[in-house]
Amino acid sequence: EKQAEDSNSPECSKPGTMDLKFTSSRKYISISVPSKSQAMSPHIKSVDDVVVLGMNLSKFSKPAQFFICVSGVFMFYLIYGYLQELIFSVEGFKPFGWYLTLVQFGFYSIFGLIELQLIQDKRRRIPGKTYMIIAFLTVGTMGLSNTSLGYLNYPTQVIFKCCKLIPVMIGGVFIQGKRYNIVDVSAALCMSLGLIWFTLADSTVAPNFNLTGVVLISLALCADAVIGNVQEKAMKLHNGSNSEMVLYSYSIGFVYILFGLACTSGLSPAVTFCSKHPVQTYGYAFLFSLTGYFGISFVLALIKIFGALLAVTVTTGRKAMSIVLSFLFFAKPFTLQYVWSGLLVVLGIFLNVYSKNMDKIKLPSLLGLWKKSVEERKSRTLSQTV
Repeated sequence: EKQAEDSNSPECSKPGTMDLKFTSSRKYISISVPSKSQAMSPHIKSVDDVVVLGMNLSKFSKPAQFFICVSGVFMFYLIYGYLQELIFSVEGFKPFGWYLTLVQFGFYSIFGLIELQLIQDKRRRIPGKTYMIIAFLTVGTMGLSNTSLGYLNYPTQVIFKCCKLIPVMIGGVFIQGKRYNIVDVSAALCMSLGLIWFTLADSTVAPNFNLTGVVLISLALCADAVIGNVQEKAMKLHNGSNSEMVLYSYSIGFVYILFGLACTSGLSPAVTFCSKHPVQTYGYAFLFSLTGYFGISFVLALIKIFGALLAVTVTTGRKAMSIVLSFLFFAKPFTLQYVWSGLLVVLGIFLNVYSKNMDKIKLPSLLGLWKKSVEERKSRTLSQTV
């Protein structure tokens, strides 16, 4: 009778509430279940859904998801790299790398605003001060990277981008006092030697090689190594979305670059030049920005579904393909030293990935292979005897 009265009590009659009461104690546990009419937060609703360009990949099988993500990464980023080098191949455009970054930031801000309007939660979660820091680092990363193409070949720039591990490890040692294992050190050593070898080859065969480009891309690499940690920490701490991060960081960065170009009198010559070549500058810049924006969406989806290990492998293959296409579509001197130094950098990337996933990647040791071969010989001898 006591239980029957409790079950008919007003507390248990409320929708979405279930009370578990015990006769031996006055304490009870209340479990609240939201009703169907209550709207769930879009951040919670989309935990199991991976939506890229309005397409829900969760409805497809794993092989189909992998094929779609890899196809998107290769297609959009290969076009991105081709258009970036094509813009700088326009005669007279090389001094205007910062203006290209300004136009790119403007397009990214528009894309982020459109994407933010398509989701339900439009609130800004990350503080403005954090966005000012992220915007400054983003300006340094993309601005210096675009400007370096006025002094370096595109393959050399891509090789430098593959070696982000080097400034990350140096910063970890001097700032955080970290210690790295022998695999990490070997990875950094392979990347450093490959990078030096590739740069020396570029300085030997390229008639317009300039050390300024090396300094610019190195500074861009340092900023790129810092910005990833800052973005990840901010998004996890404040639960911010990708579209929010893109909109505010690139719009603030747009103001930074606009103010800098106005102060250095670099805005007027760039606008004058681009107005004379609107298709080769603004037209290519729009496609360049659009493909870059789409490409990062597929990379994030690849990381979310299959993990960072497979994503790094795919993006490394994409960068290698970009270098090959650069030599095929754009006339530039070539030497076999490019191949050997590039393979050395790829070896460093593999060692870095292996170091972070040693528990997942089990490479057989020489002793294990020798024991296995001995056991196989013994089993074959025993079978022949029988």
